[in-house]
Amino acid sequence: MEQKANLQIFMEYTILSVLGSLGVSCYILADTFFISLGCGANGLTALNLAVPLYNFIHGTGLMIGMGAATKFSIVQSQRQKKEGNAVYTHALLLALVFSLFFMGIGIWASYPLASWLGADAQTLDMTNTYLYWLLLFAPAFILNDLFLCFVRNDGSPQLSMIAMVIGSLSNVVLDYVFIFPLDMGIFGAILATGLSPLISIGILSRHWLQKKNTFHFERMPIRPALLKQTLVLGFPSLVTQLSGGIVMIVFNLLILGLAGNIGVAAYGITANIAFVVVAIFTGIAQGIQPLVSRFYGAGALAESKKILKYALVTTLGCSLVLYGVIAGFAPWITAVFNSEHHQSLQHISEAGLRIYFCSIPFAGVNIVLSLFFTSIEKTVPSYLLSLCRGLVLILPMAFLLARCLGMAGIWLTALVTEFLTALLAFFLYRQIKGKNERKKPYFCVKI
Repeated sequence: MEQKANLQIFMEYTILSVLGSLGVSCYILADTFFISLGCGANGLTALNLAVPLYNFIHGTGLMIGMGAATKFSIVQSQRQKKEGNAVYTHALLLALVFSLFFMGIGIWASYPLASWLGADAQTLDMTNTYLYWLLLFAPAFILNDLFLCFVRNDGSPQLSMIAMVIGSLSNVVLDYVFIFPLDMGIFGAILATGLSPLISIGILSRHWLQKKNTFHFERMPIRPALLKQTLVLGFPSLVTQLSGGIVMIVFNLLILGLAGNIGVAAYGITANIAFVVVAIFTGIAQGIQPLVSRFYGAGALAESKKILKYALVTTLGCSLVLYGVIAGFAPWITAVFNSEHHQSLQHISEAGLRIYFCSIPFAGVNIVLSLFFTSIEKTVPSYLLSLCRGLVLILPMAFLLARCLGMAGIWLTALVTEFLTALLAFFLYRQIKGKNERKKPYFCVKI
């Protein structure tokens, strides 16, 4: 890749990454829509109770994929082909280990897990069905995330995007076919979701069949240090997804006490719209990662500076548009998922959409800066941001605000958390910037 960053390069990688990331986020959104039509409010509640496990699986795939791909981009820019193969081989090993772990949970513990997540007599069977098959499909999700990251970092962002989009569209089509003509209920929804990453992997195989890949699996001794480095670099991506699942679990339990199953169903609408919004920002961040890592590895520091600036400006612009659409169309968005026309569900969800998504600008900046720090191997700031927005701040805020303000407090939690995390993000950024200005030729960014 020519060592020069410009708006065209940024747009190519970012647009393709955003489209692909949106495709992955639509897995669960499609389930939400079709389950709401085919299974009603109880089905929507069951889905929302089970979906945190998708966050854990997807987060694991991104941890391995983003961590290994970041290292791969850096060593590739330094012409270390054998080391690139080692990174890929160890990433496959990690994918295998975690896949077996999730499948074991599905086989032996899905039913008690469904009960622990809050499912009652009305929703327990549907929640267990979704959980069981979701966990059995874990290898497909994890490998899909891994291959998507490597293909994108290996100079084929177009193929990566195509695979994600077609995988997502196939999920939408299969959801409809399995739930309605075949009357398979919630099992049909998870079957469609589980088959989608397999379709995506099939499309990605073209990268190997056409021999465009510069990385290969090699038999070699296991290097614990390389496994650790992959996990360390990818850990912020895991925390972002893992914390999202933990937050959903906590929010579900709090909302069950405040507004019952209807409240959880309303939160499910907001949470699944949030999947799509976060996917846009994640797409921007993942889109700049190959560019920033390669420029950083090659010492082209001024070019990385441009990429970050483009990403932050794009993020803020998208935030304003997204909030305008969500707030303006809140009644219509809720009605799409409210097939039984529950008035309380309509009221709770409309209020939630308008309040919850005030956090969009701050969330976008936090996601971009967190992955930017990872891309230049500044893992500690990235950890701090991911942990604060995902666990350290949001959980206490949820309990405090729910106790003081009820459901309004639940919706405000995201705004308060993301705003405080954004303040921390700019403080950490200024600290790194100051150190780099005093210690040349380290990384320096002015925005």
